[in-house]
Amino acid sequence: MNIPRQRFEYPQRVSQPGVTAVEIRDPTVADEGIGVLTRDLLQLEAKPLRARQVVVRLADSTVLFQATNLRVRAHTELHSGLMAYVVFGPRAKGTLNGLPVRPNLMLAAESGIRVEFVAEAGYESVSVLLSPALLVSHLTGRQRRDNLRAPHGIEVFHTKEVHARALFDWGKRLANTAARHPELFNDRKETILAAQTELLEMLLAALDETTSPQHTLGDRTRQNYSRIIKLAEDCALAHVGDRLYALTDLCVASGVSERTLEYAFQKVMGMSPVAYLTRLRLHRVRKALRMATHGSTTVSAQALNWGFWHFGDFSRAYKDCFGELPSETLRQKPAETSSNPKAK
Repeated sequence: MNIPRQRFEYPQRVSQPGVTAVEIRDPTVADEGIGVLTRDLLQLEAKPLRARQVVVRLADSTVLFQATNLRVRAHTELHSGLMAYVVFGPRAKGTLNGLPVRPNLMLAAESGIRVEFVAEAGYESVSVLLSPALLVSHLTGRQRRDNLRAPHGIEVFHTKEVHARALFDWGKRLANTAARHPELFNDRKETILAAQTELLEMLLAALDETTSPQHTLGDRTRQNYSRIIKLAEDCALAHVGDRLYALTDLCVASGVSERTLEYAFQKVMGMSPVAYLTRLRLHRVRKALRMATHGSTTVSAQALNWGFWHFGDFSRAYKDCFGELPSETLRQKPAETSSNPKAK
């Protein structure tokens, strides 16, 4: 691994429980309780969300298990000083930055880079989050040759499916055990270190067999669609008070025709640009209402702030998306609309 060791330090441990297991009902709180990354979750179906998230904090690494019952879009960005490796469940379907998820696919990402996942119902994944220094230290302790390197930006590999499946199964078992018995991971140094050592060995076994994928024309087309959507979304969020009925500005921002823009959104997100960006803004309104202190804002103010000018239409769309009126969200305390911290 060609990493100057003096450049990296282990991330400073923050006082947190060894295990955080939540059933996510509200997409606007999906990044709460993780601590090592920032995530923006967007629900793409108007049905009750039942997503699951288990965070297991080991000595100097973190294992994150995620699953969803609905189609969702997630933007994920890793905190500074860390890198991530992600493997997928055998029935997981979706895309990452436009590339289709496959059982033998492995994602590697450095900190500060946004990764876009579109996950179909039934999606499951296991993420390994650690510092480059930890992997270097483990290799040195095993007297292995320094033949791996840290990821640059976002990299996608193929690995042998048997290794990817082994790492995923191990991570899911760890998450399930930790959710049922969190006491095993609270200040139990021997248990934690043994689990981390096994994790690193399985990760290295998968990394030893990686090859660069040969992208097809279809893969490159989907990647381009993902890029178009990112540009359009960035444009919409930069003009939050504007109406969304005209697509001209979005086409200019993404550099494509209206037909191409419509096709990209339908292909990747399964809905039109206006429907998707309306849902995005509804999520932003909900987050603002959830976080508001008593008397600090109103539903009308937040609706206008995010470009909703017809309050009746806004309230109906909000209730269709979240199952309650915006006034009900505003009246609740933040804890009442957050994820359920009790693992099931």
